[in-house]
Amino acid sequence: MEERGVKAEIRWLVLKYEPTALFSLKLSAATSSVGTSLVLPTPYAIKMAFVDAAFRAGLPEAECAVLVRALRDVDVRIKPPQEAVVTHTFVKVRQESRQADPDHPYTSNIAYREVVFFSGQQSWAFDASGSATLHMRLVDLAPLVTYIGKRGSFLQFVGWEWREQLDGSFTQPLANGPWQIPARCHVRALDDFGPEATLERLSSYSPQKVERGRHRIFVDTLIPLGVVNAGPGFSHYTG
Repeated sequence: MEERGVKAEIRWLVLKYEPTALFSLKLSAATSSVGTSLVLPTPYAIKMAFVDAAFRAGLPEAECAVLVRALRDVDVRIKPPQEAVVTHTFVKVRQESRQADPDHPYTSNIAYREVVFFSGQQSWAFDASGSATLHMRLVDLAPLVTYIGKRGSFLQFVGWEWREQLDGSFTQPLANGPWQIPARCHVRALDDFGPEATLERLSSYSPQKVERGRHRIFVDTLIPLGVVNAGPGFSHYTG
């Protein structure tokens, strides 16, 4: 592969982003009333962000479907910002009543919410050992990715580079040892595209169901952030 000055031995395409708002992405096991957040985006969320960017760029649905199939086998590693502070907050919410009452469809309730403040840039590394065309498309779409996770978790694209290898500052799937163990870390199951993922299956507007293990998978991952301080209302992570 040699395109836009890229040599064949370069493996990783690294896209860099600057967070510009608070981040939130609920754990898959979280309920609507208990919104525990991850401290970084997942490969699934990142890939879907690029599919969303492709639609907003005006690509036809058929090309977006091809992008989903091309991304499902691509390894994505995430380098979180150097510091992250998670807020532990209880808020008042309005939700649908369990009792059918057309005059009072919503009731007041309490919900737990977490949001994350980042200090520093984050990077997303895509395995570039496959199609050069795919990775050049990711470079073209990268500036159009303006939020990740929950809508409103805004970020700004700041640049890209090619790397021969990654260090321990990036996430590492536990199944792909040996690992570079960072000074501080924790383990979470991060979701990703499954081997049979398609646009029709993953689309929120499709009646077809997403099946775990086929269209969406969960990968135990070493995350290079660890808690250094915590209290009733916050947890402070650093790398």
